Amino acid sequence: MAPADTTTRVPLDGPVAGVPEAVARRPPVAAVGPIAWARANLFSSWISTAVTLLLAYLIARAAIAFAEWAVVNAIWQVPGNQTQACREVKGIGACWAVVTEKHRFILFGTYPYEEHWRPALVILIFVALYAVSAMRRFWRQELVLVWAGALTLIGILMWGGDSAPRLLPQPWEQLLALALLAGAGFAHVRGWINVAWPAAALVFALLAWAGPVLGLSYVPQERWGGLPITLILATFGLAFAFPLAILVALGRRSGLPAIKTLCVLYVELIRGVPLISLLFMASVMFPLFLPEGMNIDKLLRAQIAIILFAGAYLAEVVRGGLQALPRGQYEAADALGLTYWQKTGLIILPQALRLVIPPLVNTFIGFFKDTSLVLIIGIFDLLTAGKTAIVEPAWQGFGVEVYIFVGVIYFLFCFAMSKYSQNLEAELNRHRRR
Repeated sequence: MAPADTTTRVPLDGPVAGVPEAVARRPPVAAVGPIAWARANLFSSWISTAVTLLLAYLIARAAIAFAEWAVVNAIWQVPGNQTQACREVKGIGACWAVVTEKHRFILFGTYPYEEHWRPALVILIFVALYAVSAMRRFWRQELVLVWAGALTLIGILMWGGDSAPRLLPQPWEQLLALALLAGAGFAHVRGWINVAWPAAALVFALLAWAGPVLGLSYVPQERWGGLPITLILATFGLAFAFPLAILVALGRRSGLPAIKTLCVLYVELIRGVPLISLLFMASVMFPLFLPEGMNIDKLLRAQIAIILFAGAYLAEVVRGGLQALPRGQYEAADALGLTYWQKTGLIILPQALRLVIPPLVNTFIGFFKDTSLVLIIGIFDLLTAGKTAIVEPAWQGFGVEVYIFVGVIYFLFCFAMSKYSQNLEAELNRHRRR
């Protein structure tokens, strides 16, 4: 007879005696987690281990050298324009004093010094509204309508240039602003979540910056520059280019030959030339075709060129999403008896746009950086203001520090867009699986 088995058997799905259930079910550290990932990807063989250690050594040396240059041996401030101390440590330490002295010019351009609080307020409001727009609980149809009214009013008031006081006298400006705020307040009373305050904040900030509103002095467009110009061109350019791109993408797939041909010609013509050529034509050639005595603001012409250029590229991205959607979705929508616009707005477009979130955001990031090309028509964006800041003889030779400062600003905005798109894509995929 076989001896009796006296070993205590533990159920596979039960906790070990004296050990918490969570600890008992936790996989070994060597199987999952950072250690397992490093072992599988960085130290899987002796060649991989050697390459990993070599790269770690080079990265550590570079990081230490950069820290010594940027922090340890750096000069942060000099009295006035006496840059002799910076020149003595040139090549050994950074001269961040150029950023300390010129940061206002880099951020705000030639805007009047005593009025710098106005463009600073514009930057803060823009960033705050980006954050609000990124929250899904604010994705309301009513909010889009209020934003459309705000964008229209801001466009008239901001891009009127020198003709703004004549085009819209100050009482009319205030009346339009009050009408917009009243409409936003009515929307808020109707229960539309947080519509009033972002529209009111944006209108107040940009009206205060653009013209003789609320008793503030008028600043001509030629004095605008720096980061606000970059945010204006990128925000309004993409805000108007995206709906244009959707219409063009739908037009390219239309069964009407005239609409399809027109959309194809627009996309191929715009994509066949560089953005610089469009900006040059908008600045130099377009005024030649206007009636005598009529002039359109230079910033508005540049904005229209960016909208047309971005719309063509975004249209191809959206068209790719429409083509990637299974044919069964179209047939199911037709079987339900939906009209073309109901089928497109409720079924086709939401799925198509979800598929192309990565290329859409990649295009957004590219156009945010392409706003620096407005230098060719004499508009002082962020990068152009940084270049101009080191033209002064006292600060020549310290361009690296300025470009690092400007690059960090670009990186923060672009990285935020990238991370937001990743989180949005993951969230939409979770809802789709449910």
